[in-house]
Amino acid sequence: MIEVNAHTDIEGSPETVWAVLTDLDSFSAWNPFIRNARGSTNVGGEVRVRVKPSLPIRLGFRASVLESEAAHELRWLGHVLAPWFARGEHTFTIERLGKRRVRFTQTERFGGILPWLGKRLLAYEAKRGFDAMNRALARRVRELEESQRVS
Repeated sequence: MIEVNAHTDIEGSPETVWAVLTDLDSFSAWNPFIRNARGSTNVGGEVRVRVKPSLPIRLGFRASVLESEAAHELRWLGHVLAPWFARGEHTFTIERLGKRRVRFTQTERFGGILPWLGKRLLAYEAKRGFDAMNRALARRVRELEESQRVS
């Protein structure tokens, strides 16, 4: 099993972070890593995701939502082709650090033959993508909260 983690502290409320994270239809507007996402983030729902690694390949998968606790955790399990070939359990966690500050963490546990064969490259690409998404999420949350204060 290969595990990759990335976290960032975000100036914003857990509710705003959750709203951005679960608005899958808007990912293409702000998310440099998960370029397209569709589906339901409710437990038992299915999401279809297309990610953009730095490599010139397309990567898309379907995942089943295992956990969905508003303003705290979203977790899904997906695979590419077949679970024995490549699978991943992805967790997004929102931890309150203060009144308007959270720590956002992404964790992915990869399994299957393909991740095992390419574990160094996979770990590098995943971490790079998670960090880029985390930075973009922080910007998006800041923009939304600033526009709400102006309104």
